[in-house]
Amino acid sequence: MSTKMQLPVLVISLIVSAKSLAQKNTVELTSPNGIIAFSFHNRDSASYSVSFKKKQIIANSSFSLDFQGSGAFKEKLKIGRPIFSRREEKYELITGKSRWVDQLYYSVIIPLEETKSPFRKINLEVRAFDDGLAFRYELPAQKNWTEFSLTDEHTNFNLAGDPNVLALLLPNYTTSHEGEYTHSTFSKLTEDTLLDMPALFTFPGPVYVAITEAALVDYAGMYLAKETNVLTSKLSPLPGQSQIKVKAQLPHFSPWRVLMISDRIGALIESNILTSLNEPCKISDLSWIKPGKTTFPWWNGNVVPDTLNAPGNNFVTNQYYIDFCSRNGLEYHSVVEYGLHQWYMDDGVNFQPGPHADVTTPVPGLNMKEICDYAKLHGVDIRVWVHWAALYPKLDTAFALFEKWGLKGMMVDFMDRDDQEMVNIQTEIVQKAAQHHLHIQFHGAYKPTGLSRTWPNEFTREGTLNYEVNKWDKRITPDHDLDIVFTRMLAGPTDYHLGGFRAVPDSLFKVQYTRPLMLGTRCHMLAMYVVLQNPLGMVCDYPAAYEGQPGFEFIKEVPTTWDATKVIDAKVGEYIVIARKKGDDWFAGAITNHSERLIDIPLKFLDDEKYVAEIYSDAADVNAEPNHLKKENKNVINKDVLSLRLASGGGMVIHFRKIN
Repeated sequence: MSTKMQLPVLVISLIVSAKSLAQKNTVELTSPNGIIAFSFHNRDSASYSVSFKKKQIIANSSFSLDFQGSGAFKEKLKIGRPIFSRREEKYELITGKSRWVDQLYYSVIIPLEETKSPFRKINLEVRAFDDGLAFRYELPAQKNWTEFSLTDEHTNFNLAGDPNVLALLLPNYTTSHEGEYTHSTFSKLTEDTLLDMPALFTFPGPVYVAITEAALVDYAGMYLAKETNVLTSKLSPLPGQSQIKVKAQLPHFSPWRVLMISDRIGALIESNILTSLNEPCKISDLSWIKPGKTTFPWWNGNVVPDTLNAPGNNFVTNQYYIDFCSRNGLEYHSVVEYGLHQWYMDDGVNFQPGPHADVTTPVPGLNMKEICDYAKLHGVDIRVWVHWAALYPKLDTAFALFEKWGLKGMMVDFMDRDDQEMVNIQTEIVQKAAQHHLHIQFHGAYKPTGLSRTWPNEFTREGTLNYEVNKWDKRITPDHDLDIVFTRMLAGPTDYHLGGFRAVPDSLFKVQYTRPLMLGTRCHMLAMYVVLQNPLGMVCDYPAAYEGQPGFEFIKEVPTTWDATKVIDAKVGEYIVIARKKGDDWFAGAITNHSERLIDIPLKFLDDEKYVAEIYSDAADVNAEPNHLKKENKNVINKDVLSLRLASGGGMVIHFRKIN
């Protein structure tokens, strides 16, 4: 029987099942593979539970929505007829971990209505995937209720047992989402402490559950906190007060509350569930969207040769970096600042805009169109750094002028909030940027929520404590890099200041604002270009730090978007081995924490062809000379297994090319 003939039968069987269950105030939904099960219960109040392979991971958990003036939507509810469906979506990601996504899921919409005044209606929509599930609240249009002010969303996650927790703990809602991660058990977490998302929970088995959100649009960003031993949602309040979280008109949707679930941690990293929960692409012409690698001279301290005439915010300084990009095939040069002053007129201090900040007026001596024209002539594009508060008041004027100059994108920085107002500002920025053929890199911003499917000109987001900190502190270690991989990276593109080529042993590290030093080996750094998903890979060091240096040839050739992603092996907090495909080539990357280890890499992910493997691995003396590496070529096939040693804080990368 063909698939098309089977589909109606499957849908009908679900509807019949749902009808009988609804009469008992219970609705159930399973993933297509039958492994993940969601159960909705409506007894004294609405609640749900989740199981994986018939073992409960989320015990009975309540939820409610509290509204100013009309109270909580929680009790005295009746269930309408559930609407079940089966859907398979196929779509292309311009800037993803996979180019083509084929996503099958089952869904149910559960209509809920109060049986007492004011008789409000809210639908609970649930989708079950093979690698997780998600649910959201729909507030449909209805009589006598046209707008709302949400004071709280109580979405609870009653974790079964006492799982291990890996999460970023935060002091408040106004944050750049940068910090070291906490390894704990759930029972030892302090009550009422905010957990950033994604947060990872490891149950016995092991079973891995990451909690995050998708499609954050016109709503407040969500956090987690432990209250009376239950994990519950916390929404970022609107500015200037603490009570109201969301104000909106009906109809309205909450973001998806997402549980990524698997007994293989690599499945969470490979998952496309977040983009699949977002709307299809809204940009009709995608020809101008060009991911790639970019300079970012602010990180290295704007280093130029002593022979350069008059370095500064001027043409010759930018020409030096543009020529470097042109020689080495780097797609972008970033115009940032010089001498701690922005490239545009600004009377503020410490990068904070002053009352006369103007992103449409470059500093004297800087002609942006001249720079863009020169770069274009040499096959390079130009992007800029801007403070969001200087950009936003002149958004339309600035974007029109940027397009006229020939700019292709920008880093928008210091957002540091995810309340509904800031969420809407960021949505407006990325939408209007698309109208002017500009890409956006959000820095000092919250996690991705899959919107790069809808607006693929949103290239990447920060929300990480990363190598920029090496300029002023010693906090970023190989162990921290692994924490990022198993938490923040699960949400999507991860903006990191990559490319530092001055690794030193831990005992020799010192803070340098110019020419910062690095912990971990050079091979660890090279591997980060493969391990992290980031359509806009930074090449942050200065030209003389790279050219002629071992390993730079790999940075020049590594892609920033991928056709496929496979996690070969991984252990939370310890190491990861990942392979990503681009065209006919595969790139593998591995990093480890402070522990030295020997890793085996089965090459089963390769096609049934012959390949040459160009291998970069830690040299024998990297404990003393961490920039040293070993480079070798081997002919391999997919039946082979490579064994490689990773030094403490080390890594390795491999470029696989088919042999014609």
